[in-house]
Amino acid sequence: MSGAVSLRGREPGPLLSRVCALAVITVVVGLLPWLSGRDPALALLRARSAEQEPTEEALNAIREDLGLAEGPVALFGHWFSGVLRGDLGTSWVSDAPVLPSVMAATGVSLLLMGSALVVALTVAAALCAPVLIRGARGTLRSGRSGSGALAAMFTALPEFLIAIVLMVVVSVWWGWLPPYGWQGPQNLILPALALGIPAGGLLGRLVDDALPSVFSERWVALWEGSGCSPAMIGAAALRRATPALVPQLGLVAVSLVGGAVAVETIFTVPGIGRTALGAARSQDLPMLQGSVLALVLLGVLAGILAQFTHRRLLGPGLRDAALSLPPPPPAEAGALRRSVPLVCAAVLITVSLWGLTRDAWTVDTALRLAPPSWTHPLGTDAVGRDVLARLGHGAVSTIGIAALVCLVSLLIALFIGFRPALATGASEMTNALPPVIAGILVVAVLGPGVLGASVAIALVSWPPLAAHAAALVQETRAAAYLSAQRAIGAGPGWILLRHVLPAVVGPVGRHAVLRLPGIALALASLGFLGLGAQPPSAEWGLSLSESLPYVERAPMATLAPTAMLMLLAAFAVSLSTLPTGAWSRYRRQAPDAGPATSEKAVP
Repeated sequence: MSGAVSLRGREPGPLLSRVCALAVITVVVGLLPWLSGRDPALALLRARSAEQEPTEEALNAIREDLGLAEGPVALFGHWFSGVLRGDLGTSWVSDAPVLPSVMAATGVSLLLMGSALVVALTVAAALCAPVLIRGARGTLRSGRSGSGALAAMFTALPEFLIAIVLMVVVSVWWGWLPPYGWQGPQNLILPALALGIPAGGLLGRLVDDALPSVFSERWVALWEGSGCSPAMIGAAALRRATPALVPQLGLVAVSLVGGAVAVETIFTVPGIGRTALGAARSQDLPMLQGSVLALVLLGVLAGILAQFTHRRLLGPGLRDAALSLPPPPPAEAGALRRSVPLVCAAVLITVSLWGLTRDAWTVDTALRLAPPSWTHPLGTDAVGRDVLARLGHGAVSTIGIAALVCLVSLLIALFIGFRPALATGASEMTNALPPVIAGILVVAVLGPGVLGASVAIALVSWPPLAAHAAALVQETRAAAYLSAQRAIGAGPGWILLRHVLPAVVGPVGRHAVLRLPGIALALASLGFLGLGAQPPSAEWGLSLSESLPYVERAPMATLAPTAMLMLLAAFAVSLSTLPTGAWSRYRRQAPDAGPATSEKAVP
């Protein structure tokens, strides 16, 4: 009975955290004109007429029209009351009502996300089909199936990288599908693939990891002995593994919302993500407020729907605490899997050091978009700068800033981790806030740049680490040997410094290292969207953004940073899937130690 009460007590947590996240983001969005630190009247004047002189009379007239003199509380009250009435205000740029534009863009994004979900389910089915067939036929060996690494690789690849590769290969090289626009069904295929492949990798990996344990349960042998067909056993095993994975659909929905911003920008899809990004760049605050609110609502509603489905699938078993958990699969790793991170690290270091020996800043327009040669092994970019040199110098900024953000996140997590309730609640709230949305909000306040991107990624990076630290702190403080230490007179400071901190710092530090490549990829995605590093920085995401318009003339300038980011993703995945030794023990301790490069698990 106590178990049932415990389960019912915990269940509202994710729902409450999503509602709290929505409330916090709503307040932040409503106060954007004041949080930005810039004069909204001046921004509106520039949006309406860049040539008009910003005289005090003109600015005062705009302030009076917007009601800015009433203060932030009154302004937020007016905006929020308008939201409740279905009025999101008027665009500062087009002077058109915001709500129709937001609804039209949301409809486009919903169509794209629905198509991406179909792709995700197809990819997941293909990834878990081998283990499902072998398990149903009774030929599955104990342990993991062979598609786990491939699924993890799909999960780790950021949507904007897949979009760029698809555009270069399918549209530019093969000429099969249009690279831009939104004129017909053919324009939907590449964006849906870019969004759906990583989501399908996550779902496929989860099912692929769960099925071997399900097939090792006793009921499978009983069903086989009773003469049940492989189809019946396979369907039952899939039904057995599905309920525990349904909550991950909420994370998949969040990933689709966050990834849609970059994908819609690359393929010029007129969705809500591209609308939000354009509003952030033009400082069209009413349009930005409506777009961000729509993006967050999509993620929150999808998470609530996934939670409701989870409860319905489990049914009486959840209510009566009558569920049994499948045993964890045995950990196995071959020499090839152990060598992958070494190979990826070696290639990354070699290319970076080679590029650091070259000049990355000299502009030579006579050599712009030059193909690879002995002088420039990877060619040149749009202004004649050496691509190889940009890769080397970009590694310093991309990975160096990521390491600093990771360190700051670790220190905050260790501090907050000693307050378990705060750490757990903050970790749950971040599930409703993709890094790209955090980036849009932070950039609206701080402006585009390295600082804004770093703050945005840190906001969604430290809570999972803090939740891990809080779990370890609770476990360590409850250890029997610490009770003995207290009994012989050990003080709280001694126990904290000699026992609790050493037990927490090691596992959480390894957890943070695992997330380092993911933080670097998240920073690169913000740089690609123009929310992070600014020219002439060699940061990889910014290099991708600058070279994308010239992808047909100089594909190497786009593919080179793409390849480096994919190697970084492979490095992270290979670390996260190593199941042997101390790293395996760490992975079992971490509450959510999935692939660090996936927004589906963490940023």
